[in-house]
Amino acid sequence: DRPYRKCARIVGDTMGKYHPHGDSSIYEALVVMSQDFKKGLPLVDGHGNFGSIEGDGAAAMRYTEARLQKVSEEALLADLDKDVVDFVPNFDETEKEPGVLPARIPHLLINGAEGIAVGMSTSIPPHNLGETIDAISAYMKNPDMTVEDLLEIMPGPDFPTGGIVTNKDELAQIYKTGSGKIKIRGKVEVEKVKGGKEQIVITEIPYTMIGANIGKFLNDIGTLVETKKTTDIVDITNQSSKEGIRIVLELRKGADAENLINMLYKKTRLEDTFGVNMLAVADEKPETLSLKQIIEHHVDFQFDVATRKYTSLLTKEQENREIQEGLIQACDVIDLIIEILRGSKSREQVKNCLVRGETEGIRIKTKTSQRQASKLRFTERQAAAILDMRLYKLIGLEIQTLMEEHEETLKKIARYEDILNNYDSMADVIITDLKKIKKEYAKPRKTAVE
Repeated sequence: DRPYRKCARIVGDTMGKYHPHGDSSIYEALVVMSQDFKKGLPLVDGHGNFGSIEGDGAAAMRYTEARLQKVSEEALLADLDKDVVDFVPNFDETEKEPGVLPARIPHLLINGAEGIAVGMSTSIPPHNLGETIDAISAYMKNPDMTVEDLLEIMPGPDFPTGGIVTNKDELAQIYKTGSGKIKIRGKVEVEKVKGGKEQIVITEIPYTMIGANIGKFLNDIGTLVETKKTTDIVDITNQSSKEGIRIVLELRKGADAENLINMLYKKTRLEDTFGVNMLAVADEKPETLSLKQIIEHHVDFQFDVATRKYTSLLTKEQENREIQEGLIQACDVIDLIIEILRGSKSREQVKNCLVRGETEGIRIKTKTSQRQASKLRFTERQAAAILDMRLYKLIGLEIQTLMEEHEETLKKIARYEDILNNYDSMADVIITDLKKIKKEYAKPRKTAVE
């Protein structure tokens, strides 16, 4: 909900406040988070040239601008003000930063992850947001689900570039062990053209081909023609645009298209493998996790965040209740309170009278009022609220509004206590939140699993 800011400013703030790395690596991360061909759920809304699927780099950070996507705000940063995660000092202890973001979605599965650390690496494929949310909801209702049951709901990876996963039988084993190889192919169509000829059109490419590998793929086809491995291809054109990939191979008359497609799968990167190694930091230790374990960890985290959120909300409402009850009680003895105020020399004196019934040094006209004043026992918080109360609050309608607010507060307290003390109520709240995210941001699946 903010205007776009220059990426150079964002990178500078990041480096100075949170992350003392090189500016180019920070900008690179920002760029990748905005590219919809690399991330199924982009987290950054980029404005300007942020590179292309064919490997063109983004413009320099002084030219481009960015801001957060709405989904980042709602699914990764919501409730940060409700003490849901611990804040830790940054690298030079001049700022505080959240130790971990209160993510409502398992970003690790949805956008995948790849990275290399000392002595270990990780490679997690991206998945479909809607399917992942459905799998989590199902797991929360039945924690005994197996990996096979989960794969009924989320059948496998969903790459932003589409394509076809061809080793469906091996997926269960890959997701159980957290490692293996997924075979992906590009999507190929055969079109008839005039003169009885055919052309092969590639409309989706394997995820591993994005970037410079598209150029390499075209060169590989050129090499097949030059080395006479095939004589069926007459012309190659790359007609890809912002609408999507379209690589056209024109065939000579009478060519066997099926045979040629199989050759392309075998000899080029039109069929490729995506190495899966689901290594993640779980409970502060690196561990290779199965699909079910990632979901388990995510659900445990959701319960932890929800517990902290509703504890924080409950405390706030309990404070409200205390103040409201004090004001309601004060309205009943307002004449006495005005008498005490007029007979006192300082705020402290009035406060002591309201909290502990001390009337020494206060000029109170009648013995009855003196007796009533000595019985006053408001809490510190209530006394402060009474002293800050404005006179217009004594109008009949205002008192009525106060009573209604009090009713509302009692309802909220009952609801928050129910959520905190009841597993099913908390699970319902978490599932409802997930459904909202799914309804707003889920997209149809792009990758076929065959």
